[in-house]
Amino acid sequence: MYTKTIVGVVATGLAATTYAAEGSGQTTRYWDCCKPSCAWSGKAPVSSPVKTCDASDSPLSDYDAKSGCDGGSAYTCTNFSPWAVDDNLAYGFAATKLSGGTEDSWCCGCYELSFTSGPVSGKKMIVQSTNTGGDLGDNHFDILMPGGGVGLFDGCASEFGQSLPGEQYGGVSSRSECDGMPSSLVAGCQWRFDWFENADNPSVSFKQVACPSELTSISGCTRSDDSSFPSA
Repeated sequence: MYTKTIVGVVATGLAATTYAAEGSGQTTRYWDCCKPSCAWSGKAPVSSPVKTCDASDSPLSDYDAKSGCDGGSAYTCTNFSPWAVDDNLAYGFAATKLSGGTEDSWCCGCYELSFTSGPVSGKKMIVQSTNTGGDLGDNHFDILMPGGGVGLFDGCASEFGQSLPGEQYGGVSSRSECDGMPSSLVAGCQWRFDWFENADNPSVSFKQVACPSELTSISGCTRSDDSSFPSA
């Protein structure tokens, strides 16, 4: 299920209606270290593309830097790992594909996910969309979490000089395996087994919300229409 709800009108001489995406969807998990798609220029009406980092985890200023997954210098910054706000709310980032939309409409948008299955049922997570994927289905949130598996692409070996623990799809299978991660990724990997309770691709209901500053301060990316959406 997917719907668009009118959430506001921007007055600029001509009325422009803003639509908020909402519906039911699915989740998966990944951490491939690659430059996220929304880090390229011109993807969406945003303040600036999503931040990237070099192999030393230092922020890059060149938005056109080639992805580390393609022999370049740009990688996902390690502070894009998810974290718990409290026992029932977490923040993080995700690769996204929404029915009826494109990267122009979802890059750097934020979505409140209400988990509807598995051990996290009843908990909520607010994610900012920083990426997409050709292997994603409709209304699909691929949550960025260290140890979630690299999936189709692996930039981690070149970034860290080692392959990350776990399977290509699904990643690590126990909390103890997180100790084998680079130190900057350990806490994000442990989050999966602590707050996320090792949930395996739980289903969600979702709605678009205004991005919390805690997320945009990390990504460096805010949509021009962000203030049109309701607060979470």
